[in-house]
Amino acid sequence: VQLQASGGGLVQAGGSLRLSCVAPGSTFRYDGMDWYRQAPGKQREWVASISDISNTKYSESVKGRFTISRDNAKNTMYLQMNSLKPEDTAVYYCHRLRGDTWGKGTLVTVSS
Repeated sequence: VQLQASGGGLVQAGGSLRLSCVAPGSTFRYDGMDWYRQAPGKQREWVASISDISNTKYSESVKGRFTISRDNAKNTMYLQMNSLKPEDTAVYYCHRLRGDTWGKGTLVTVSS
């Protein structure tokens, strides 16, 4: 079952966005989840991870600016993105470790 990411858009540098990812199914609370992104002309890169018990990890490029979280009651994962930079422009994807499941991405564009 496909994940559904949303919340992307156009924002000025220094601004904020919050992405959401709804993950259907009854196992969400037990699933590790990730955010990835792919900028134009570049390979997909890992952004952040959250475990089933909400342990979090971040790539160095977003540490201190992005926050990953989850709401198990809503089967939803979030990515709060602050202090956005033009280099954060990319399609953002959510990923569930169980079944190596990917969602359709949501485009984030940061203007300078």
